[in-house]
Amino acid sequence: MNASTRKKVQRKCKIRGYNLKVDALDEILSFVSHFEGPDEDEAIDLLLDEIEKSLKSTIIDKEPVQRVVSLLLEAEAAAEESSDAASVIRVVDALLIPKYKYDTIRKQFYEHAGSLPIHGEASAKAALYRDRFLLLSQRLSRDQHFSKPAFESEFSHFGSCEISPIQSLVGQTGRRWVMGVISQLEDGHYYLEDLTAAVKISLSNAISFSITTGLFSENTIVVAEGEMLMEGIFQVLTCGFPPLEDRDKSLKLLAGHDFFGGGTFTKEETIRLAEMEKRAINDMFVILSDIWVDNEEALRKLETVLDGFESVEVVPSLFVFMGNFSSRPCNLSFHSYSSLRMQFGKLGEMIAAHPRLNEHSRFLFIPGPDDAGPSTALPRCALPRYLTEELQKHVPNVIFSSNPCRIKFYTQEIVFFRQDLLYRMRRYCLMPPSTEETDDHFQHLVATITHQSHLCPLPLTVQPIIWNYDHCLHLYPTPHTIVLGDRSQQKAFKYTGTTCFNTGSFAIDSTFVAYRPCSQEVELSAL
Repeated sequence: MNASTRKKVQRKCKIRGYNLKVDALDEILSFVSHFEGPDEDEAIDLLLDEIEKSLKSTIIDKEPVQRVVSLLLEAEAAAEESSDAASVIRVVDALLIPKYKYDTIRKQFYEHAGSLPIHGEASAKAALYRDRFLLLSQRLSRDQHFSKPAFESEFSHFGSCEISPIQSLVGQTGRRWVMGVISQLEDGHYYLEDLTAAVKISLSNAISFSITTGLFSENTIVVAEGEMLMEGIFQVLTCGFPPLEDRDKSLKLLAGHDFFGGGTFTKEETIRLAEMEKRAINDMFVILSDIWVDNEEALRKLETVLDGFESVEVVPSLFVFMGNFSSRPCNLSFHSYSSLRMQFGKLGEMIAAHPRLNEHSRFLFIPGPDDAGPSTALPRCALPRYLTEELQKHVPNVIFSSNPCRIKFYTQEIVFFRQDLLYRMRRYCLMPPSTEETDDHFQHLVATITHQSHLCPLPLTVQPIIWNYDHCLHLYPTPHTIVLGDRSQQKAFKYTGTTCFNTGSFAIDSTFVAYRPCSQEVELSAL
């Protein structure tokens, strides 16, 4: 144990007003040696918190430390004995995610009470845009470059980009920074809109100035610098997305709210799960998109993949099958549902023919944009039971979830989304993306959805969203991993600490991904 850890423990005890005996210090250091990096501080704080509960004086002896350490180690051992792939992988259906709204007066989030009807009232559509705007606005207010100086001085505005309400632009001269949603209130005319007003914008000069990485389309929220013209038009000179916030910083400000939907943990549970996660080096997820069960060639390729993983020493913990599950769209002209049901049954028989996978692995099915369902609006509910009944008879460890879908693996948060997003985002771009930092369109897409804190920032006319359930597509706080099932080229990209990858189309390109959540290692694979 190095001297810095010893000093750290002594300092923390001194701050709490305790005198630490030498033998007690040795016990604490022995316990802390099981942890590394940021977990070390949390382990020390947890141990001191537990010791504090039983102390009757300001002197810490060896005995109370030993008692608390043994209790913590027993709890960890008991949890490890009871943990398996089924208990550490929590699948969260998007339609069950709690909804939080931002209170602009108290400057905090609160959980929405009451039911959320699928068919919302007209006010729900306005609330959708307002909630998106407030989510990014409160995040931006904590950014040092866009916050108002606490004290006015001749240097207070140096390097400051204070956001002005759009309503205040009337009669103003000079450059101003504003934040708003790009809206098309009139055909062919774009506006920047916030909670106070809307102003017509001109993007003609934006390309010759500065544009950040990302795909700028209608419905995206931007931070723009510009000036008002005599015609009442706001001339955009600089345009970018609201800056990101560190995940840990966001979590500290959320006061224990469960935005992800996988449940909240105490500090003790978080430390224990983080330690178990580090040791879960054999856990692997295999993710495939476009499993056409009505296509013989696609099923043959899938059988090859299953044969390969059946023979490995440790089988994958989870197989994620994302749609589409039919080579033809299941729309009003589709009349082969009974045949599709039989094909799902054959898929179940194929999985059951691999006994190790069928017994030890779990199978998660996520519907695609052209699969059977009540509508094409997001979020989409799980596949209809009529189609999957035959498959469930053969595969006991199968889960049918929504699109998008979330998974909590120990402490790690993973989001799955099946949508051909890149093509559509590029098609509805208002200006060519900047090539200053990258010319990779997938990286532009990743930057867009993370900065927007939303999986699908397209106009509602392009991609309908259930108004009352727009929060199911939020990416706040930023998850550890985002998995996109897109038919575009298979790619992986790590952006500001978030691992994001696209599986590609298995039916078309024979591509899939093997992902190790413990190390966030992405293995792009193909047959």
